[in-house]
Amino acid sequence: MLSNAIGAEFREVADREWEGKAAKAVVAARVYDTDPDDLWDALTNAERIPRWFSAVTGDLRLGGRYQVQGNAGGTILRCEPGRALDLTWEFAGATSWVTLRLAPEGQGTRLTLEHVFPAADLDGEHWRKFGPGAVGVGWDLSFLGLGLHLVSGGDRLTETDPAWMASDEAKAFMRASAEAWAGAHIASGEHPETARRMAGATAKFYTGG
Repeated sequence: MLSNAIGAEFREVADREWEGKAAKAVVAARVYDTDPDDLWDALTNAERIPRWFSAVTGDLRLGGRYQVQGNAGGTILRCEPGRALDLTWEFAGATSWVTLRLAPEGQGTRLTLEHVFPAADLDGEHWRKFGPGAVGVGWDLSFLGLGLHLVSGGDRLTETDPAWMASDEAKAFMRASAEAWAGAHIASGEHPETARRMAGATAKFYTGG
C-alpha cells in the first residue's frame, strides 16, 4: 500500500526569469534518504530510470538530445554530476525548461525540481484550464516512484504502469496532489476559486473522472 507514501514534500508556484524574460516555475522538492551520488545515478542512469520513470533514450550527456518514451524530448543544457542537471522540455510544439538541483541535507539529499514556463504560455488554453497541476501532478508521481525505487532498489508501480494508474489508490494520490498544487497556486497569489477550478480539471484529466 502507498497510503503513507508522498510525492514532493514541498511545492511552490513562483515567478522566475529565464534568458532575460519573465517566466513562471512549478517547483517541487523532497529529501531522499540517500547520498548525492546514488540519487544522481538514479536520475541519470539509463538502466535505472525505467524502474521509477518512463524509459529515456538518446545521448545522455551535455549537449545531447534525449527522448522520454511517450512524452517530451529535448537537449541537456547543464550536467554537473551529483549537483545539477538542466534540460529543455519539448512537447506538443512548446518548449519549457526543467532544472534539477541536488544538495546534501542531514543524512540525505534534497532534490529540487523546477519546471519553468515562458510567461507567454500562461495565456495559453492549457495553462488557463489546468494551471500548475498539469505538470505538478506528473512530477509528484515521479517523486513518488523515485522514492519507492530508492527504498526497494527494484521496479515499482508508478505512472508507467496502466494497472496501477487505474487503481483507486492511484486516483486518490493524484487527487491529493492536484489539491496540494492548488494550495501552492493560491499561496502564489492566484484567486482561490480559479486555482481550485484548475485543480479540479487536472484531477479529472489524470483520473479519468
